[in-house]
Amino acid sequence: MDITLIYYLVPSLVMFCCGIYGFLTRRNMIAMLISLELMLNAVDINFVVFNRYLFPGTMEGMMFTLFGIAIAAAETALAIAIIINLFRVSKNIDVRAVTEMKF
Repeated sequence: MDITLIYYLVPSLVMFCCGIYGFLTRRNMIAMLISLELMLNAVDINFVVFNRYLFPGTMEGMMFTLFGIAIAAAETALAIAIIINLFRVSKNIDVRAVTEMKF
């Protein structure tokens, strides 16, 4: 049985939609960061799948995915450092509380 493109795109779409829903509905910064990572991983899956089906002999999609993973790791480290510093100051990581903070 040949696995078609739709078997990869549907889970990627579900992951991306779950990430959007989580990002828009959560107020906790850590949950928002996890939702953002979920969206980035869905995009990485699409890079690999489209590279595999459109250009089977090349590796550009894999390279874009590796760069995407590296950027996501750097973004996560920076975001967690910011969240930790905000927690030290306000003892809260709720987005509404951060917007009301006076520095």
